[in-house]
Amino acid sequence: MKKILFMVSSMNIGGVEKSLINLLSVIPKERYHINILVLEKKGGFLEYIPDWVKVEEATWFKKVKPVIMQPPQQTIKDFYKNKAYLNILPFIFSYFLSKQFNNRNVYYKQVLKNVPKNSNIYDVAIAYQGPTDIIDFYIANKVTATKKVSWVHFDVSKHGINERLYNKLYYKFNKIFVVSKEAKKRLIERIPEVESKADVLLNIIPNKLIKEMSKETVDFGSDYKGIKIVTVGRLSTEKGQDIAIKVLSKLRSEGYDVRWYCIGDGSQRKKFEMLIQKYDLINDFILLGATSNPYPYIAKADIYVQTSRHEGYCLTLAEAKCLHKPIVTTNFTGALEQLKDGYNGLIVKCDEDELFKKIQYLIDNPKQRDKLIQNLLTTDVDTTEQVYKLINYL
Repeated sequence: MKKILFMVSSMNIGGVEKSLINLLSVIPKERYHINILVLEKKGGFLEYIPDWVKVEEATWFKKVKPVIMQPPQQTIKDFYKNKAYLNILPFIFSYFLSKQFNNRNVYYKQVLKNVPKNSNIYDVAIAYQGPTDIIDFYIANKVTATKKVSWVHFDVSKHGINERLYNKLYYKFNKIFVVSKEAKKRLIERIPEVESKADVLLNIIPNKLIKEMSKETVDFGSDYKGIKIVTVGRLSTEKGQDIAIKVLSKLRSEGYDVRWYCIGDGSQRKKFEMLIQKYDLINDFILLGATSNPYPYIAKADIYVQTSRHEGYCLTLAEAKCLHKPIVTTNFTGALEQLKDGYNGLIVKCDEDELFKKIQYLIDNPKQRDKLIQNLLTTDVDTTEQVYKLINYL
């Protein structure tokens, strides 16, 4: 059996983590011994990892995390407080050198210099949450494997990667998988040297499983007779829930009986709660929190809306397609690969007014919603065959 390592930051409820769960659900367990290395062993998707997969925590990360997350001045103070005087000058030197030459590789070499090499030997090691600096650096420099893969799930033109760091890292990888054609194009534009290694491998969308899970009973606005809009995603600026709140305010001011339900949690929750109060939408814009099964909510929606400012490949959009929901989405990377505008969904630029107009149009035109649904019924969404592309490479 081949030994495969996947590395992610945690198993929090999010798109990358869900795509890994989907992949594990279709990969043939009799052929592979799979380990998942997490920086922190936490998250709502931990319980969904199959029992034949071994999950390990990177115990070294607890010491490294404060250095990466906090201001450098605080790290220097901590070294001084803990009498680690010999660490101060090398840290300062590496920090300013990385700033001066815009090369984070120097910085990570210093920060991770005492992190031990992984004691196992793998056939394939996969930095699954790419591009994430510490994960890609660890796989590139601390893991022994016959093949090394970085799996890019984000639009690097929006993600702000350090090009000199990734030129160094990607040199040590054999393959760079990217989750959409457009995301691959953006990656090559940013780092041309990876063109010969880059290949598209779509996220796994298990159509039958999603439909089965959507049948779960949930208490979801059963007494409400107006239009129900659902959005799924981490509460963050990137996912654009702030735009959704403003759009709903316009819809309500125009007299539309609409409620907007957001599934997900994240760092911007407090900010969005304040925005909801500002627009007097406490009873109309509902933050439902995170759930490992959003499908019953999507299934009961009248319209599914994705307000993301950027994506690599939007998993929740594909899931809404599986459940045949009328969709309005912003034109992020990969949207045009998933939907044909006007045929099985509506694609607009990431703009409050544009979103308002398209949602208003669908509310006013039930026949158009029905048309989108009918076209989605004949749209093939299942991508489980993509696992064979991965298996062929493994």
